[in-house]
Amino acid sequence: MRNAWLCTALLVFGLCGGPGRAQAQPFPNRTITLVIPFPPGGSTSIVGRVIADRMSQLLGQSIVVDNRAGAGGTFGTRIVAKSDPDGYTILLGYTGTLAIGPSLYKNVGYDPRKDFAPIGMIGNAPNSLVVHPAFPVTTVAELIAYAKAHPGKVNFGSAGAGTVSHITGEYFARAAGITLVHIPYKGTGPALTDLLGGHIPMAFAPIPAAHANVSAGLLRALAVTSATRSSLLPQVPTMSEAGVPGFDASLYYGLVAPAGTPRPVIDKLNTVLRAALASDEVKKQLGLDGTEITPGTPEDYADFIDKDEKKWAELVKASGVEQE
Repeated sequence: MRNAWLCTALLVFGLCGGPGRAQAQPFPNRTITLVIPFPPGGSTSIVGRVIADRMSQLLGQSIVVDNRAGAGGTFGTRIVAKSDPDGYTILLGYTGTLAIGPSLYKNVGYDPRKDFAPIGMIGNAPNSLVVHPAFPVTTVAELIAYAKAHPGKVNFGSAGAGTVSHITGEYFARAAGITLVHIPYKGTGPALTDLLGGHIPMAFAPIPAAHANVSAGLLRALAVTSATRSSLLPQVPTMSEAGVPGFDASLYYGLVAPAGTPRPVIDKLNTVLRAALASDEVKKQLGLDGTEITPGTPEDYADFIDKDEKKWAELVKASGVEQE
């Protein structure tokens, strides 16, 4: 039994002898593609590129990032769901695509539980409510009062319809009893560009993407959307502290592969991912961007995806933004 188990475990490395196995190539023996379903410049790209660089070093094989934006991240996610399950095409999983998209769109084109093999979680980070410095509000309470005095006149930008930043904005509007006008962009980067240019007054943006501009005084952060304050922006209150009780909307990142990817390949990638997350370099880079590292097993991530989808499905329904 022990020899049989060892042989199975080593198949992926091409180390187990026997007919037809001598020519087997170890995994990985060619470039791996990490699909990030959003444009460059957003939080997913920031986190994904840090992880890809370190995992490439540990694997001794390149991991190239392929930004496949569109449809709130569901376009690139659908591509990976239909890719060959060999470990050479993997996805940066994200709350917006694995938890929100399947509830927002009736025909999203994939099932987050059935069409992916979780590799492991990377970490989580809250969104931040940021405004242009010229916008005449300095607190969430002032924003709510302003929106009530100008109903339907306050726009907010997001990374796209159905993304975490979009649903978080709808969630906030309903919780605060105000009306906001959603302006969708093709990613966090373009939304922040327009916010910095004064074309929109406010946006919900992940801390990893917004904090540098907040620190530089180019944007004003009114609140973070998690239950506790961010260590990166400790002076910024939570939504609950700012007057919206019980508000909690954090986003999570992880890696997944197409369903059917061999378990030895998943285990290899999980081992390397966890080693990358344990490195001082990655801890520093992600820490500077406000991401709390939360490594775990493939089973841990599968369980989380299930729970996260259920939570956001309720928020999508309450927000009334389901789309065809």
